[in-house]
Amino acid sequence: MNSCFIILAGGESKRFNSKIPKPYHIYKGKPLLLHSIDAAKSYGKFSKIVIVINKKHKSYIHKLKIKNIKMVMGGKTRAESAYKGLKSIQNYNIKNVLIHDAARPNFSLKLLDKLYKELKLNDCVIPAIQTSDSIKQKSSNIITNLKRENIYLIQTPQAFNYKKLYALQNERGIEITDDANLFVRAGKKIKIIKGELGNNKITVNSDIKFNNLIKFGLGFDVHRLVPNKKLYIGGIKIPSPVGTLGHSDGDPVLHAVTDAILGACSMGDIGEKFSDKNKKFKNIRSTILLSEIIKQTEKSGYLINNIDINIITQKPKIQKYKKQITNCIAKICHISPTQINIKGKTTEKLGVIGKEKAIACEVIASVIKND
Repeated sequence: MNSCFIILAGGESKRFNSKIPKPYHIYKGKPLLLHSIDAAKSYGKFSKIVIVINKKHKSYIHKLKIKNIKMVMGGKTRAESAYKGLKSIQNYNIKNVLIHDAARPNFSLKLLDKLYKELKLNDCVIPAIQTSDSIKQKSSNIITNLKRENIYLIQTPQAFNYKKLYALQNERGIEITDDANLFVRAGKKIKIIKGELGNNKITVNSDIKFNNLIKFGLGFDVHRLVPNKKLYIGGIKIPSPVGTLGHSDGDPVLHAVTDAILGACSMGDIGEKFSDKNKKFKNIRSTILLSEIIKQTEKSGYLINNIDINIITQKPKIQKYKKQITNCIAKICHISPTQINIKGKTTEKLGVIGKEKAIACEVIASVIKND
């Protein structure tokens, strides 16, 4: 896919009111900017990733030791920074470009999929949410009501046909707050898609503090190992003379992950959702079950913060499969692989696991729900 993801991080961060510039302030365990970079990398469909930075922040960006990403010095305004980012890729034969504000670290990979789908038929696609609050406008001493169904809160990333956006950038004459405004001023069509409630913008210092409710959940599962069964661990089929015995595919890792997420969201357990007495779940892949739970938790407003996994088995050794398992779970959960940690453990040949008669998994997951 000949496309580019441009991250704008060139502002002065004046409203943030911190000695550390906003893009480099720690948020959920790592610098704010890295959330957008890691998400763009894990998506795997961008031929080019560009970061537009403030030249005053060079020392901060160097400390991050970012590799395989083009860096561009920004301008005095957001519009100038966006233009410099677009200009920097004019010789790369880019077809589509997504422009994103580093101040929005919580967008999902699912949102990127939705943007790309609509970009096939549109030159400008933007995510937005509608407010449930009453909206009023004040002009002098006159206050009027606005119809909230006509009010949209615009988010990033925004997706564009590169050539058409770059042409409009060259014609710009006034300062704009986002790139879609160029299409509005030119009278061109804009496609609005449903944004994400969790894709909030970090503007002031208090935004980065825990204004979200963080909840934790525990998951555990164990399955007997028997001959003539397939072995699935973390959604990956593992070559093995024995496999797990279970009503579904017997994947102890995905079952434990599912239970941990359900526990964190106070939504019951896997047995309640997918009873082993129900024939339609017989031999079903656990990837399907976890996907369904993610749909339910996202619909309830929960976002996964991190997942920590202990896979307890004498055999097979987990090390060689870690990356595959991590990527599989990340894709299902709509998160970055950097939000998942996997550890392989043994029982030092003690008990049924040590005798290679069973495999177990324990998981802790944390989720965030916006207030």
